[in-house]
Amino acid sequence: MQRLTRRDMVRRSVLVVAGTALAGQTAVTTANATPRSPRAADVPTAFDETYLGRHIEGWPAEGGHGGHAGDGHGLVEFVVRIDNDDLHVMQNADGTWISVIDHYETHPTPRDVARAAVRDLNGASLVPLAV
Repeated sequence: MQRLTRRDMVRRSVLVVAGTALAGQTAVTTANATPRSPRAADVPTAFDETYLGRHIEGWPAEGGHGGHAGDGHGLVEFVVRIDNDDLHVMQNADGTWISVIDHYETHPTPRDVARAAVRDLNGASLVPLAV
């Protein structure tokens, strides 16, 4: 039987740690890559509040595609307003939300999108989208 050296022990330990880290990273990547399909139960609730001195409100869109608040693909249509001006928001395939103010930062709910938009506007008025 061969005797284990210190070098062999360190090498095996490093391989075990590296393998464990790689397996953990693969599991995290796989979990993050798996899209979550929004369900009707995931329809955000309506809100109406003052946030940092601005009036924000939102509610599920009435009569969207097919007469309901969804788009036919499980995504929800939602109306969001800041001081009575429409803020265009969109739901991503993973259920998160973005706005026309910032397409790169995702938020869990339309309320969070509206609050982030108020912070990003920093007192400026919301300008309507040109159609």
